[in-house]
Amino acid sequence: MKAELLIRRRVAFGERDFVELVVWRVPEPVPPARHGFKDRLVHVVNGLRVIGFDNERGKGDHRHDQDAEVPYHFDVIDRLLSDFVEAVETWRKTHDED
Repeated sequence: MKAELLIRRRVAFGERDFVELVVWRVPEPVPPARHGFKDRLVHVVNGLRVIGFDNERGKGDHRHDQDAEVPYHFDVIDRLLSDFVEAVETWRKTHDED
């Protein structure tokens, strides 16, 4: 099985910020993850990542909140997308005048 692109979407909120979502189904987990997905979800404001969810070899699933990086418990894709949308909405509500 080859990697299969499931989601590739970019949504602009205006001139200053956008989100990009990329999710692949992969033939083997990206260690130390045990699931069969490779993901990169990011919210960029003025050229800087303010929210990000991704998984990478050696780190596994994790979340970026500006400069902080914390582990993220991956359950299912729908939950990942929901958690990302919630994080972006929260950030945008608390920073709408920046």
